[in-house]
Amino acid sequence: MRAAKLASGLRLGILCTGFGLLGACGGGRPAGDAPGGFKPQVTVVTLRSGTINLTRELAGRTTPFRVAEVRPQVNGIIRERLFTEGGLVQAGQPLYQIEDALYRAQSESALANLKRTQATLQAAKLAADRSRALVQVDAVSAQDNETAVAAAGQADADVAAAQAALDSSNVTLGYARIVAPISGRIGKSSVTQGALVTANQDAALATIQQLDPIYVEVNQSSNDWLSLKQEIDTGRVHSDGTATPAKIQLENGSTYPYEGKLQFAEVTVDPTTGNFLLRAIVPNPKSVLLPGMYVRALIGEGQLTQGLLAPQQGITRDPKGNASALVVDPKGAVQVRTVQVSRAIGDQWLVESGLSSGDRLIVEGVQKVQPGMLVQPVEQTAAGGAAAAAAASAPVAGGH
Repeated sequence: MRAAKLASGLRLGILCTGFGLLGACGGGRPAGDAPGGFKPQVTVVTLRSGTINLTRELAGRTTPFRVAEVRPQVNGIIRERLFTEGGLVQAGQPLYQIEDALYRAQSESALANLKRTQATLQAAKLAADRSRALVQVDAVSAQDNETAVAAAGQADADVAAAQAALDSSNVTLGYARIVAPISGRIGKSSVTQGALVTANQDAALATIQQLDPIYVEVNQSSNDWLSLKQEIDTGRVHSDGTATPAKIQLENGSTYPYEGKLQFAEVTVDPTTGNFLLRAIVPNPKSVLLPGMYVRALIGEGQLTQGLLAPQQGITRDPKGNASALVVDPKGAVQVRTVQVSRAIGDQWLVESGLSSGDRLIVEGVQKVQPGMLVQPVEQTAAGGAAAAAAASAPVAGGH
């Protein structure tokens, strides 16, 4: 019996020591006291509310500002390529020369036909003028006069038709010299000298992309958009309605030096993802951004008045995802708070509830304290980093 009582006492002592509840098990110190009256130092940040610029970081891809696929509009053999692959071209710059002997001959034939009809018109006009003078003295019949005048009108119409035919043949001749429809950077050529091309073929000869400026397309959750809209409607978030800024972060983590503007938002939500498209236009004078590049865009959403930010290192979560924080009350005792946060802004959380301006949030030394324990708070400053490091090496409450 005595051995059983001794074993039971040992088990109770082990449980009490393991949970740090010696005071609750009887015969221990009050919960707020540390061993020997020692108060561990903790690093705190005093929270202050203020105006916060809200941004949303979204992943996306770059797309060209303009894209033009170069295709022939006439049939023929490529006689010459007139550009450097991968180089910059200007709108109207010649790119390919198609063999144009046939089209040139057709143009010259149309020109000759125009000259012939013009000569016929001149003769018809002279005949009509003479007929008008003779009909007045009854030297010709009225019918012959009308025939002469009609012939002049017919000749005039023939001249107009010949002129249209010449214009058409000149357009066809011009198509034999393929020019750039837009300015931009041209890719590789899909054909070489001597290749046969056909009018409006499916395969493009080359592709021109205008990359300055360039588009950055990202997707935003419709749920996030609804939350933002409700905050704007209630006045909690202020938006001045001007062009929304967009800062770009490259895939290697560096910040792109030029800031863009949000230009377009899709009006339809994708039913499969619940997202909708946002498009920002970004300057790209040095061609750093290339089509298809992965980037992250920080899209401005407005200003939050009287917002509260808390360092992420001071917020912890339990296995269920519930957030909590430890703060130091005016008496120097540790208190636990249940916290709700909505989004990360840099290395801080935007606090929705649980903390308020003036609270001293423990950001270092959390592992050394318990709720109700008296501590020595040290404000986190540039000079306070060394003090916090020294405090971290001090004995932990409950140690020996």
